[in-house]
Amino acid sequence: MKTTKIGIVGIGSISGIYLENITNTFRELEIAGVCDLIPERAQNAVEKYTIPKLYKDMYELFADPEVDIVLNLTRPYEHYEVTKAALNAGKHVYSEKPLGASLQEGRELLALSKEKGLMLGGAPDTFLGAGIQTCRKLIEDGYIGTPIGAAGFMICRGHESWHPDPEFYYKYGGGPMFDMGPYYLTAMVNLLGNVSEVFAMTKSSFPRRLITSKEHFGEIIDVEVPTYYAGTMTFESGVIGTLFTTFDAYYEGQARLEIYGSEGTLYVPDPNCFGGPVRLLRPEHGTIEEIPLAFAYKENSRALGLADAAKAIEAGRKPRANGDMTYHVLEIMEGFAASGKERRIVPIESRFEKTPIMKRAGIPGVLDA
Repeated sequence: MKTTKIGIVGIGSISGIYLENITNTFRELEIAGVCDLIPERAQNAVEKYTIPKLYKDMYELFADPEVDIVLNLTRPYEHYEVTKAALNAGKHVYSEKPLGASLQEGRELLALSKEKGLMLGGAPDTFLGAGIQTCRKLIEDGYIGTPIGAAGFMICRGHESWHPDPEFYYKYGGGPMFDMGPYYLTAMVNLLGNVSEVFAMTKSSFPRRLITSKEHFGEIIDVEVPTYYAGTMTFESGVIGTLFTTFDAYYEGQARLEIYGSEGTLYVPDPNCFGGPVRLLRPEHGTIEEIPLAFAYKENSRALGLADAAKAIEAGRKPRANGDMTYHVLEIMEGFAASGKERRIVPIESRFEKTPIMKRAGIPGVLDA
């Protein structure tokens, strides 16, 4: 089996699950080396996962001919500069979400990747997991009839009470829509297709936040982005969708995503996760039934999209978590932000093509091309 070598830029909180899965789950992948602005973080990763190389900076990583794909795990407002530099160095890139902190950043990155003939993909890849793939199969097989509506809810009181470094969630590139919106919107567009226009109302309920997590306990964050989004979108198919995200409210459960059809309702699992439960309500049954998951990858499988991208490069096809899709999601989110600020309907210009559904049967860690 051909092994694709990955160079990782950024060893922050999200890196742990990537390091674990690349090392122990996805046999297509191998970590060539890592770097971080805080050298101790990278050094710890090298020691824990027996990684061959510790680069002094990202430019040394980009210059390594052994690196096939750069995995960008930096903070959202750093995604643009890191991805741009990697593409200019001739490297394929897979980035954590969002693609960029603004639509202009995303547009430049997508154009640059196509100009250079390089793969650009990115998170979230949770839509490739057993839960949402099962939902896609149910919709395509007509279990809810014709989809007519969708609604997603991500409700919490923010990250400052538990996250070790929560400030960036309230700065440029952060907020509940740009942080959590990609999971919901990626699931929605993969289940329902392209979005053509959006409208939203937004606000920042609290101008300052008190950090109570131990690493920065007592520090104050000045909030620079909206923390309350109530958005509506029109899909090309005619489906009307809503997405509500907030860091301002106390709520039990946090995540909900529902697809309404002419013949039933589908309760989609938390789009931040890979597994279930998947639940279906049909009028003839009168009760909600849990549907068995029909696909692989039920556990936390972050790096699944990266593994698929590696196989896509080898096979000459488009990755499932590709740049066209992540850019479409970014445009929807920026559309919500612009609509909330300007109080107008915002057209969505980008389009992407749905990629094939995952194989129903498979050996975890070995993806079909």
